[in-house]
Amino acid sequence: MLGGYRLLSIFVFCGLLAGAAVYWYSDRMVLGLVGARPLADAEGPALTSAVDRLAARARVPRPRLYLIPDGFPRALSAGRGGRGQTIVVSTGLLAALPPAELDGVLAHELAHAQRRDVLVQTTATVVAATLLELSRFGGWFQRALLFILGPVASAVVHGLLSPRREFAADQRAAELCDSPYGLADALGRLDQASELVSFAGNPATEPLHVIDPFEERGLAGLFTTHPPVGERIRRLRALDTPDQQERAPEGPNLIRR
Repeated sequence: MLGGYRLLSIFVFCGLLAGAAVYWYSDRMVLGLVGARPLADAEGPALTSAVDRLAARARVPRPRLYLIPDGFPRALSAGRGGRGQTIVVSTGLLAALPPAELDGVLAHELAHAQRRDVLVQTTATVVAATLLELSRFGGWFQRALLFILGPVASAVVHGLLSPRREFAADQRAAELCDSPYGLADALGRLDQASELVSFAGNPATEPLHVIDPFEERGLAGLFTTHPPVGERIRRLRALDTPDQQERAPEGPNLIRR
């Protein structure tokens, strides 16, 4: 059907080449999608110190740090895991979160690297984003082409990713921080931000974020892989003992019902 073994070998070679490109350069593709730039240590010494401390505790190599010059608070990670991981934060996130909550978010992203989730997340995102971008070549046929490629991209994302990865990363982050409350309060704060402020971006990047920043409707609804924020907060708070819960500070009542 492909015209003989010679043409088949060309298809196989191109497939392997594309797979290698996704493996080695997927983080750069994601960084381009979100508009991130490298963050110098001098620009965020407190952030750098927190990442160094948590990475040492998680026993993972220190990830590269990138910054999105955007007031919308968000964080995400991309790459291959290990020395190939990149953590991306926005200026809005650094301004919105106190140190304990920022530690919780960073620990969550490092937990994904420790579990090797970040490689699967990045691969799924790059493949899905590529399929969505292909619809742009449709010209007047773009909307019809997106109607076909959108569900295909969504199937790739949901086939590779499970909401359970977020619960597992939340639990590991609580262990790294010796408390679940920092991450629980951060999730509530970020959830309120996503509810009050509209966010525009490529919906295929949804699996990379610490919470889903997109409105769950239209095309963005196809790529929702995060469990409900309220359920994640409930599970985090349930990790602590009753007497510790009584002494824990009251976090912001920011859970979206």
